[in-house]
Formats: sequence, C-alpha cells, structure tokens
Amino acid sequence: MQSKATTVAAYLDELPEDRKAPMNQLHKVIKKNLPKGFKDSMSYGMITYVVPHTIYPAGYHCDPKQELPFMSIASQKQFVAVYHMGIYADTGLLDWFTEAYAALGIGKLDMGKSCIRFKNTAKIPYDLIGELAAKLTPQQWIAMYEKNLKR
Repeated sequence: MQSKATTVAAYLDELPEDRKAPMNQLHKVIKKNLPKGFKDSMSYGMITYVVPHTIYPAGYHCDPKQELPFMSIASQKQFVAVYHMGIYADTGLLDWFTEAYAALGIGKLDMGKSCIRFKNTAKIPYDLIGELAAKLTPQQWIAMYEKNLKR
C-alpha cells in the first residue's frame, strides 16, 4: 500500500481513522529520539528518516539522487510497519531489540529482515521504538552502511 503523498503531513492526514493515532504517535516518538542529523521525508510511499545529502552527499547506492534511508514507518494493508536498516545491518542491534521486545511480554515478535510488523496497533511498544531510533547516529549509520556495502 504505497502512498502518493509528497509530505509527511499529507501522508498522516490521508490515513484511515484507526491508523491515524498510532502512526502519529510512532512519528512523534521517532522524531523525539532520533539523533541530530537525520530528517524525515517521504520515500517509497512511506515516512522515511534519512541521512540528508548535506551530511552524506553520496546518497543511497541504488539511486544516489535519494538521501540515505535509515528508518521508515508505514501503514500497510494488514499492519503498521517499522523498518529499521540498522537491525538488518548489525546483529548486535538485532539481538538487543529482540531481547528487549521479549522482556516486554506483549507477545511474539513479528519481524522480517528489517521490518517489524504490528497487526495489533494497541501493542506497539512506542518507548522501545524510541530507544531503537536513538541507538545510531547518522555517522554511525553511514559507517555501518559503507562497511556492509563493500561486502
């Protein structure tokens, strides 16, 4: 379910009523916790938090005109999704997140390589997502991205 919205505000406004509150809360907690240097934008039809060209001029290797993606959130057909590229690139971060999620006792983690799916929006662990957002600075993400890109 890709949106054609060109701004974060437009994306949030077009959401179905049952998704507006959880998506707004996710956006708010991520913005509050992301280290300085990241910015929010729209990419691939979802809200994406990127390292801007002013910090990383090379951009995204798949399309250097795009800024380097780091984290995204989206309201998909069956779930709300949080995409975090650091979890995919760093097994230590993945281990921390899966252990912290399990400790919350809110159910089984539904996760792909970088996608965390929440079918029940009442069970979104906003504080944990905020902690996850805060784990990497833009400089740390760039170093990790470049290291994995060279493999």
